[in-house]
Amino acid sequence: METKPLDVLNSIRGKPIIVRLRGAREFQGILNGYDIHMNLVLDDAKEMLDEETKRLGTIVVRGDNVVYISLLLQDA
Repeated sequence: METKPLDVLNSIRGKPIIVRLRGAREFQGILNGYDIHMNLVLDDAKEMLDEETKRLGTIVVRGDNVVYISLLLQDA
C-alpha cells in the first residue's frame, strides 16, 4: 500500500515532533493538526535557539516553509 505524506502526519498526530524551517529555524511541539498545504498546529511549542529554548505555547507553522518534520524520540 502506498503511504502518502498526509497519512504519515495523521499517524504522528498527538506525538512530539521537530519541525525544521527555511532559514535554519527549528521548533519542537506536539502535532495537534494539519491541512492539505501541510500547515501545522503545534501545542506546547518551543523554538530551539543556539544555547536556549523559547517557549511559545500553541503556534501555526506555514507549510511552505517546512524543510522536514521528524518524530521526536523521548529518552526511555
